[in-house]
Amino acid sequence: MAAADNCLFCRIVAGEMGACIYEDDLVAAFEDIQPQAPHHTLIVPREHLASSAEFAPQHEALAGRLLLTAARLAREKGLESYRLVMNCGEEAGQSVFHIHLHMLGGRTFGWPPG
Repeated sequence: MAAADNCLFCRIVAGEMGACIYEDDLVAAFEDIQPQAPHHTLIVPREHLASSAEFAPQHEALAGRLLLTAARLAREKGLESYRLVMNCGEEAGQSVFHIHLHMLGGRTFGWPPG
């Protein structure tokens, strides 16, 4: 798949660059290089999917694993409060087209977000 060959997050998950702080058979996690909070972790599937619009019924376990991994990492970081964000599409703020869940914590967040 050409998109996966040029995908920054696919390269990170493959170990070509960056360092994952968590890995399992379905997902990997690493720290955001432009953190928007004291704790800003990205949780990504190993499988290249451009956005959450590509989720299909066969991705149910993957979608659940993304959320369970966020909860696990938040506990490990001692975060009692945190925000989870998943942008879908350029107009929603997605800039890397590989599904990723932002886990942000360590500060107070306002509502509504931007």
